[in-house]
Amino acid sequence: MDYDALFADQLQKLKNDGNYRIFAELERKCGAFPKAKSHDDHGPDEVIVWCSNDYLGMGQHPVVRQAMKDVIDSSGCGAGGTRNISGTNHHHRLLEKELADLHGKEAALLFTSGYVSNWAALSTLGSMLPNAVILSDALNHASMIEGIRHSRADKVIWKHNDPEDLDRKLSAIPNDRPKIVAFESVYSMDGDICPMDEIVEVAEKHGAMTYLDEVHAVGLYGPCGGGVSEERGLADRITLIEGTLGKAYGVMGGYITGSTHLCDFVRSFASGFIFTTALPPAVAAGARASIAHLKTSNVERMKQREQVKKLRAGLDRAGIPHLDNPSHIIPVMIKDPVKCRELADILMNQYGIYVQPINYPTVPKGTERLRFTPSPYHTDADIDHLIASLTILWRQCALARAVA
Repeated sequence: MDYDALFADQLQKLKNDGNYRIFAELERKCGAFPKAKSHDDHGPDEVIVWCSNDYLGMGQHPVVRQAMKDVIDSSGCGAGGTRNISGTNHHHRLLEKELADLHGKEAALLFTSGYVSNWAALSTLGSMLPNAVILSDALNHASMIEGIRHSRADKVIWKHNDPEDLDRKLSAIPNDRPKIVAFESVYSMDGDICPMDEIVEVAEKHGAMTYLDEVHAVGLYGPCGGGVSEERGLADRITLIEGTLGKAYGVMGGYITGSTHLCDFVRSFASGFIFTTALPPAVAAGARASIAHLKTSNVERMKQREQVKKLRAGLDRAGIPHLDNPSHIIPVMIKDPVKCRELADILMNQYGIYVQPINYPTVPKGTERLRFTPSPYHTDADIDHLIASLTILWRQCALARAVA
């Protein structure tokens, strides 16, 4: 059997549908974010990155860089093993204490990524709590879906951001069954924010555990960067708060926070924690420095919000359709996979603007988009250049404009 031919057929189908992913080969320029050197053959040597998850530019912050350099010099590069076998470094424990404090919880547990923390925690809770039911928001991230699937627990899908539907679904479950309500604060593709107060009240009414993914909110919302749950004063009422170190904190890794018993339970049973090499100590130190800085500095958050507001206003003036939401994420709707890819290519090659097309399966077919994430370091000139470029393309491609 010709396996390569089978692979090629499936890849060609992706290409025909406009859903084949092409990676931009970039080299981030420290001290010049959001500028990056492009190694693509057909584009300019330098581009402005408009789709980074390094939302606040903390990946280049001097405090973070220095912390990582210091620990490389003192502890070397790798952790040397799994957390269970020689890999638990002092810097891991310091970071876990910092994270527990950030969310006002008793404990925290580190993972190698936000994807792994969701996958490992949900799969462990669902499989180890006898007769558990996991109630998942309809638009939860793939990592949460995979964790729930792997747990083999009963799963109930409730309508996106709909506490009334959640209430109905919970009412149909016997009181004596463990129930886990899994949802996100900021949803990354549409940029909408959940009605957290109502969701928590419904879960409490039915005695359900709450599992909150704050990966697109930590560092960005709340007086100390604890996310939407901190901003709304709800962190103490949520059983488990999960987050990432690879977005607003600018490094890498994922984590959960909660009670001492909860974190110890996941630590003891989660294969995704037990059988993987621990984060490098320098990464843990850099993440801790980033969190500590953003606990006391509001400068980055306020500047980012200012630039988000300016880009939205510019898109409105130009009639460029984008989803109206209360977050920092600005999805510009194309609604066609081929055009979405073409627009991204033209922006990159002719205007030095890098934004990744978001197509199926990341979003449903017919909702393809360009997803912009302004940072504190995008200048007013960068915003003007982006608006002018999009305006030209909208006219050239005869795309529909937003109705005022």
